[in-house]
Amino acid sequence: MIVVSDASPVNVLVRIGHVDVLHMLFRSVVIPPAVASELSHSSTPEVVRTWMAEHHAWPTIRAPLKVDSTLQLEDPGEVEAISLALELKADLLLADDRKARRVASQHGLAITGAVGVLELVSAPNLLSLQDAFNKIRQTDFRVAEHILQQALYRQSDRRAK
Repeated sequence: MIVVSDASPVNVLVRIGHVDVLHMLFRSVVIPPAVASELSHSSTPEVVRTWMAEHHAWPTIRAPLKVDSTLQLEDPGEVEAISLALELKADLLLADDRKARRVASQHGLAITGAVGVLELVSAPNLLSLQDAFNKIRQTDFRVAEHILQQALYRQSDRRAK
């Protein structure tokens, strides 16, 4: 499975202590250089910068051969991530930004974000979704409460079946 990620899902998963779920779920995650740069930038939380400096086995950093200038996104990481996902014919793009997700969807990419990754890994009871969401609420990661509640509802619905 080819998975390409933008910075936000990796950032929030590192900050809440669940970044290893990416490796559990996907084995390999590819990020473009602009995303690696964003995750290593001095304005990024120290825990994320430290994680980037210490984890050399994954994610794999790979530049797209061509950056799609028609994507009409301002964030270079999002543009590179979508360009790379399209080039690699990725099975999944990890992105949280609403506009980036819309653009990626218009280009036929399957998308999930940090919440979706946590939901996937909670299905086989590998983590508590409620606990993970409580940690997210303590960060500056912006996600509508109804999105978290819908994920919790889907989880309880799956368990009831």
